[in-house]
Amino acid sequence: MLKALLVDDERLVRKHLRQLLAEQPGVTVVGEAGSVAEAAALAAQLRPHVIFLDIQMPPENGFDLLPLLEPAPAVVFVTAHDEFAVRAFAASAADYLLKPVEPARLALALQHVR
Repeated sequence: MLKALLVDDERLVRKHLRQLLAEQPGVTVVGEAGSVAEAAALAAQLRPHVIFLDIQMPPENGFDLLPLLEPAPAVVFVTAHDEFAVRAFAASAADYLLKPVEPARLALALQHVR
């Protein structure tokens, strides 16, 4: 079972992603965070296999979380902004999803994680 942590400052986005992931076999959402600090604490406690991570979460961004993850799980960036894709893959992202997330594209991202 793939353990997932959802990190986005928008509660409704997390809810939507949770619903989409519930339709995917072999995935369980173990937690949700609305900030980098909250995500770092949850990641240390829950040890997810994958983090679905928003980029713009003022005052910080998703990239600020990456050095705080030990051990580092797979990261799938989920954002409305395509201009961060190159930086995300340079940071070893497993995948990069644009909002609104499509179920078929989410399934492909999970294949990349596995």
